[in-house]
Amino acid sequence: MILYHGSFPKNPKPETSFSRNNVDFGKGFYTTPLKEQAENWCNKFKRLNKNAVISFYEIDDTIFSLYNTLEFQSYSESWLDFIINCRSGKDTSKYDIIIGGVANDKVFNTIELYYDNLIDKKEAIKRLQYEKPNMQICFRNQSIINKHLIFQKSIAL
Repeated sequence: MILYHGSFPKNPKPETSFSRNNVDFGKGFYTTPLKEQAENWCNKFKRLNKNAVISFYEIDDTIFSLYNTLEFQSYSESWLDFIINCRSGKDTSKYDIIIGGVANDKVFNTIELYYDNLIDKKEAIKRLQYEKPNMQICFRNQSIINKHLIFQKSIAL
């Protein structure tokens, strides 16, 4: 399986230590099997007049079953709860890998309304069901990255 990472530096040796804490699935190295999603991640760097680079990695996707992996198949109550916990710094889970939808700008607007108690959870899920989930894979265990994520190349956008 090929995974992509959109960033501003070339990233041949990813490090979880460079990640921010309060993001979708917590501190980790974020990848996606969708090249278009990585390009979207690069757009924020381009808007800041920074270089934008997509790094390509190869991984054997059978490893997901070997580690403590959490997978969200869709935007759901459990996904919403997990995102809220991570973004508010309250996540204490011990997952090595988390797979699921991205809280992009459109999705994040709904999350903000819910977080600010302007809509309830039922309404948030109702709104999210119309959004096409993008896919992200967050590696929170550095040893998995070192052992299984094989850098292939980077291209500048």
